[in-house]
Amino acid sequence: MNKPLTYTDAGVDIDKADHLVQSIKSIAQQTRVSGVMGEIGGFGGLFSLNVSNMESPVLVSSTDGVGTKLKIAFLMDKHDTVGIDLVAMSVNDVAVQGAKPLFFLDYLACGKLDNRKVTDIVQGVGKGCQEARCALIGGETAEMPGFYADGEYDLAGFAVGIVDNNKIVDGSEIQVGHQIIGIASNGVHSNGFSLVRKICFDHLKLSVDTHVPELGRTLGEELLTPTKIYSETVQNLIRDLPIRGLAHITGGGIVLNTLRIIPQACGIMLKRGSWDVPPIFDFLQRSGNVEEGEMLRVFNNGIGMVAVVPDAHVQDVLARLAAMKEKGFVIGQIVARDATDESRFAWM
Repeated sequence: MNKPLTYTDAGVDIDKADHLVQSIKSIAQQTRVSGVMGEIGGFGGLFSLNVSNMESPVLVSSTDGVGTKLKIAFLMDKHDTVGIDLVAMSVNDVAVQGAKPLFFLDYLACGKLDNRKVTDIVQGVGKGCQEARCALIGGETAEMPGFYADGEYDLAGFAVGIVDNNKIVDGSEIQVGHQIIGIASNGVHSNGFSLVRKICFDHLKLSVDTHVPELGRTLGEELLTPTKIYSETVQNLIRDLPIRGLAHITGGGIVLNTLRIIPQACGIMLKRGSWDVPPIFDFLQRSGNVEEGEMLRVFNNGIGMVAVVPDAHVQDVLARLAAMKEKGFVIGQIVARDATDESRFAWM
């Protein structure tokens, strides 16, 4: 008689997954905030809303992944930072609406569960949640044999925040003459990595262990720098300063993401050389012979968040950013739209 088959024979180890949940519970516990109910392991995460200080509360949600930056983690066998990227990409999108992140959920899928890798990944998620001051209240770890290459996995994240309806930052009050303040990024963040890999690995034939003098460290160390989380910075700014619009600079770059938040009657004018560009971007542009327009369209080029501010309050915003140890730059201004220019963008 043939041996009875089990799920383990098919490549899915339920016992290992159950053991992993216990490790994840302790990580989630460190991210608890007011409102969290229950623990990881239920069928759904519970969160009690306290809206006594809001007239008309609005929930704001966002979802994203880490993209092909994960390939760098695979090459380095280093998995404790991509969870921070995962949190950052969603909570930053929630923050630009003026919302305070409340809770986060993650989804991790792999071919075969590796408890060390998964624990490292979730520890990164927990660290990101702590930085954003939101709770990790649930998620899913899916073992899918035969679906992913050996040692590889994919991640998705989901953030929910809250804002009072009369405090939503939606760009509707942006006017001609308002100034554009850029808040510094700390590198490539989590966008454009298909082009990064094309330049570095296919064209230059470098490895993640290659030391790049102008970067002051190995290529892998530079590229795995986790995405900056701006949610607390944004909450501090909007608390008592007139921030008329906010944009998270991700895929599409400074120009396209800023245009998403300004009225159709307006355009933007940016000033060349007005902000510090991290060395990685010059390295990528020069090494890949990438045109300026493509650099602006693909990468953040040193600006991770944009705030649109009335001219009279620019110095207040810059001072507040400096007090939070954030680098802020006046990088441009809002102008009247040139009807003949479909791009709605120009350089000063």
